[in-house]
Amino acid sequence: MGRKRLIIEMGMGIDQHGQEPTVAAARAVRNAIAHNALPGVWEVAGLHDPNEMIVEVQVAVPYPEQVKEQEVLAVLPFGRKTLTVESGGMVVQGRAIASLNDKNDEMLIAVASVTVLIDD
Repeated sequence: MGRKRLIIEMGMGIDQHGQEPTVAAARAVRNAIAHNALPGVWEVAGLHDPNEMIVEVQVAVPYPEQVKEQEVLAVLPFGRKTLTVESGGMVVQGRAIASLNDKNDEMLIAVASVTVLIDD
């Protein structure tokens, strides 16, 4: 069975304090889906349950091996979800603030794409 793409959205997320790549990745996914409505899933594709759609997420972030997959995918309210994490994004030098639990002065920037597909 084949798949058809309905939408691809892109987003960016930043963890300015805490140096947590999972936080930056989750924010990038949230940013990608923040202003979407998908009536075509029902009206055009004919799905009856939003969990029938396939949601493929790709995130590029510094320190990808530290990303907690389930925390990133939890941002998505519906769908059969998958996540691919790769090295990318940016590390920008900020200012470490001890009261914010900074480990160092890095700000982590992640980019994400969220693709919604349906089965043929």
